[in-house]
Amino acid sequence: MRDILAGESADVAVAVAVIAHVAPDIAVLTGFDHDHEGHALAAFADRLTALGLDYPYRFAPAPNAGLATGLDLDGDGRRGTARDAQGYGRFRGQGGMALLSRWPIDTGRARDFSGLLWADLPGAIPPALPDEVAQVQRLSTTGHWDVPVRTPAHGTVRILAFHATPPVFDGPEDRNGRRNHDEAALWRAWLDGALGEGAPTARFAIAGDVNLDPSDGDGRPGALSALLSDPRLQDPAPRSAGGMAAARAQGGVNAEHRGDPARDTADFGEDGPGNLRVDYVLPSSDWTIIAAGVFWPAPEDPHAGLLGVAETDVTRHRLVWVDVDLR
Repeated sequence: MRDILAGESADVAVAVAVIAHVAPDIAVLTGFDHDHEGHALAAFADRLTALGLDYPYRFAPAPNAGLATGLDLDGDGRRGTARDAQGYGRFRGQGGMALLSRWPIDTGRARDFSGLLWADLPGAIPPALPDEVAQVQRLSTTGHWDVPVRTPAHGTVRILAFHATPPVFDGPEDRNGRRNHDEAALWRAWLDGALGEGAPTARFAIAGDVNLDPSDGDGRPGALSALLSDPRLQDPAPRSAGGMAAARAQGGVNAEHRGDPARDTADFGEDGPGNLRVDYVLPSSDWTIIAAGVFWPAPEDPHAGLLGVAETDVTRHRLVWVDVDLR
């Protein structure tokens, strides 16, 4: 099986060019606006087909992003704003997710945990919420999916995809930090059997934008660190020359940056938290990892232009890819 990838698509031209270059067999897209009949995703797939990369199978149920609650979730005295939705969004589906596959998706057996209430996650750590909020507040900012893909060589492979909220943009209650933590914790609850029966035990991978670095930046890294060290999973620790080059361009790696900059997957700029590792593909332990990387070419690499020039860079996130085969 060639690749599984995860990363945020912020501009169609850049996303198409990068995905076509890497040519994964299964692709998880985050930051992809959802529409009810899937016209945008179909058009996106058509662009890839024109470049020789065909994805006839797609999975993109409606996300929590922009789903109205009818409540004043952010306490600003107004209802119906982007921050009053189940997940931040000015309209239903803004910044959703999608899965593209060369092989058939068993949609009838897919599990969508997006409706799980935050309060119903075992061991959840939400802040104190008004009763009316706790009774409707879902855990997933965007979505949590367990999607079976029927591969020709390895049978059914399960892709556990999600896109967590950034652990910032809140107050001392740390609502987003707590939610980000629990969005990562959901996968261990699922694998442990705490969310019912049917969790995969082999041939699966967690893929998505966690919006959290285990070593740097803001957030509560406990749940993510537990995933990275879980014996049922492998961390291929993908690297790039561009991440290291970007760190040098920003004045080098200082004492406050504890992680390896070659493993970073997003460039948040010198005025922000800097470069961070926030996008992940974690295969189950029964896979042999053939290769892994972050598509972040060094400036002198001839493929660096696929990401745009620095002044017009259209996405902070970089594509993460992993090549795997069964042991």
